[in-house]
Amino acid sequence: MIKIYIYMKNLVSKILMVGALILSPSLPAQIKNAKTEVVKVYGNCGMCKTKIEKAGNIKNTVLVVWNQETQKATLTYDTTKTTTDEILKRIALVGYDSDQFLAPDEVYNNLHGCCQYERVAKMTAQGQSTLISGNHEHSNAETPSEATSPSSSTTYELHSVLDHYFLVKDVLTTSNGNATATASKALVNAIKNVKMDKLDTATHKIWMNVVNSIQEDAEHIAETNDSNRQRQHFMTLSINMYTLMKVAEYETPVYYQFCPMFNDSKGDYWLSKDSTIKNPYYGAMMLSCGKTVETIK
Repeated sequence: MIKIYIYMKNLVSKILMVGALILSPSLPAQIKNAKTEVVKVYGNCGMCKTKIEKAGNIKNTVLVVWNQETQKATLTYDTTKTTTDEILKRIALVGYDSDQFLAPDEVYNNLHGCCQYERVAKMTAQGQSTLISGNHEHSNAETPSEATSPSSSTTYELHSVLDHYFLVKDVLTTSNGNATATASKALVNAIKNVKMDKLDTATHKIWMNVVNSIQEDAEHIAETNDSNRQRQHFMTLSINMYTLMKVAEYETPVYYQFCPMFNDSKGDYWLSKDSTIKNPYYGAMMLSCGKTVETIK
């Protein structure tokens, strides 16, 4: 009887384990078009693991598993919906460096003491990492002459603002309110650092028409962790950014995209550097809902 009891107990345990695996919403098996990569993500402890994985994960799209001992993250993701760079940017925005992207200094400094790892990537990855911090996102490979010698002053001044807008849009698709707020704080800094005396007359006029509105919306997005409230301000931010984009002479095509379902089925717009639809108004719920209505070249 004892042997039968032990056998039945083990059998039940195995059945429950298999059932849990089948029902788990975050297994790679639930991710279509899956690709797996292993990358370095710096951190210290179990608290870091929780934050790294939460920032990176998107249900049925991305699964991040971080190993505390090796400081390696295994990324499994749908290649039609996201990229390694997008995942690592989200992780950087909550305070964790990788060899590709560095966390904003102010976010790293606000990590719990036990989470403040040695910033090896920041000290040694010159020419490789991208710093998501300060008043613009830049590559450590830039030299002063490269960073300050764009094709025109007007183009450079506005590109810093536009690039940070695109980052806010990308993070908003994840419905991560904390990361979106952080990205929008960087956008506010980029807006404040535009040197208006470097804008030509026509561009200066457009800038003066929209600057107060875009700064106000960016500040509202930065002040809340509520994704719904952030999206309400992102609507009007996008309208004014579209006006700015028309005079910015961006170096690559930009896609003006439209979601017919948002805003009580009135629909609303956003700008993207990617022709693939990644809806910032619904995120993973309806990530591919929408269409491109204009290509700005």
